[in-house]
Amino acid sequence: MSRIQGFGRAAAALLLLTLAACGAAPPTVQLANAVAMSREQGGRFIGLVGPRTQHEEPFLGVPNTNFSAMRSWIDTANGETIHQLYVEDSYFGAKRSWNGASANGQALRFVPISVNEITCEQNCSYAEEFAAALSDPLLRASPQGVQVRFTAQSGASKLILVRGELVQKQLAAVDQARATLPTATAAVAPPPAPAPVATPLR
Repeated sequence: MSRIQGFGRAAAALLLLTLAACGAAPPTVQLANAVAMSREQGGRFIGLVGPRTQHEEPFLGVPNTNFSAMRSWIDTANGETIHQLYVEDSYFGAKRSWNGASANGQALRFVPISVNEITCEQNCSYAEEFAAALSDPLLRASPQGVQVRFTAQSGASKLILVRGELVQKQLAAVDQARATLPTATAAVAPPPAPAPVATPLR
């Protein structure tokens, strides 16, 4: 691999990680297994967001709070795929500052996304968004589900179970999306050779 090719792959991987640290674009397709699919960065990446699961009751009854969801991104140029367990946590009290994650006794890459103060008029309340990176081998070796423990600077701890059903739905959606990508051979196939030029008779 040339240095330029290596740089290109590194840049693509960095862009993939940058997408993973941001909120996904609005889904455009709802797959049969309830995983939403979107096209991002002009179609360069496929985003897949699984069903939401409440890890606590919605904060003050507000929808779209205190939930988790599986997220995946596929680089359509090379098929590279990353997965996350995304979490939204809204609460009263001191700021928790979530900063760590682990599964099966192994540390996972923690992805901080946002921390927002909701109000401090009487008791303070906050909304934090964060995620844990989950490898493809870990998910495929966990058909019964994955337990991810998040930890915070405040000493708080939260255990979130990704049920086996959700893991299987996410991987099925990833495999379905990857099946639509051009094959590696087609992606690197050289252009057709030009037609030979006829040599005039002498």
